[in-house]
Amino acid sequence: MASSNGYGAVPNSSRPGANGDEEEQPLLGDRNLTSKSTRWRKIMTTDVRRDWADLVLLACYIITGLLDSASISTWGSFVSMQTGNTVYFGLGIAAPHESTRWIKSGTSLGCFCIGSVFFSSFHRMLSPSPKRRWILCASFTMQMLFIAGAAAILTFGPQSSSEHKKEAIDWSVLVPIALVAFQSCGQAVASRALKYNALTSVVLTSIYCDLFSDAELLAPHNPERNRRVGAPVLLLIGAVLGGIIARSAVGAAGVLWIAAAMKLLVVLSWLLWPAEEE
Repeated sequence: MASSNGYGAVPNSSRPGANGDEEEQPLLGDRNLTSKSTRWRKIMTTDVRRDWADLVLLACYIITGLLDSASISTWGSFVSMQTGNTVYFGLGIAAPHESTRWIKSGTSLGCFCIGSVFFSSFHRMLSPSPKRRWILCASFTMQMLFIAGAAAILTFGPQSSSEHKKEAIDWSVLVPIALVAFQSCGQAVASRALKYNALTSVVLTSIYCDLFSDAELLAPHNPERNRRVGAPVLLLIGAVLGGIIARSAVGAAGVLWIAAAMKLLVVLSWLLWPAEEE
């Protein structure tokens, strides 16, 4: 029989910590969730380190090569490099009845300009720093979704011959062009955010000029030269692969799905990229 403690009450030592453990368990769980949430928020709201980030931007040249070569092969217009589209658009104004290419080029050019406004505003207005990890991840996630949307239209939408697509201007042609062109400038905006202004992935002419006019072109250690060499080489690789795949059984849709997958890899790269030291 349990003994009294002098106040007519039986001590609860026979049930050590029964109620205390039960009450503390949820509190500990909530505390763990809070700490994980805080840690995750801190990771996503830090700036990514700029060192070696040019490698990710250079990889985007492969994506540009894939998209533009497939676009030219399928629709006869660019979706990334807008210099060619500007020329096609001008030729179309001069002779509007000779081809429909100028309409597709004008659509691409217009959507690229609208996308530039959107992505630059997204980087500037939603964060005190355009290099925030979550900003870069969200930007490239949106780019991936736009490409996937275009790929889905080509895969599941109305099917037609390649010759018909080069002259057609129906929604199944213009909407994919608009979607891909809109997202293309996101890579260029990211290069500005990371202060690698030359690596826009949508221009090569200035890179060729800077490369071959470099006074230290043959210097053993020249990072700028290395980037300028890497950009056109990687775009050429993407263009060759895009042309081959676009002419295969999977067609331009397969190229777009591959490009969307590569954008996903870029998102994962930013997610895992080292943070800027505080």
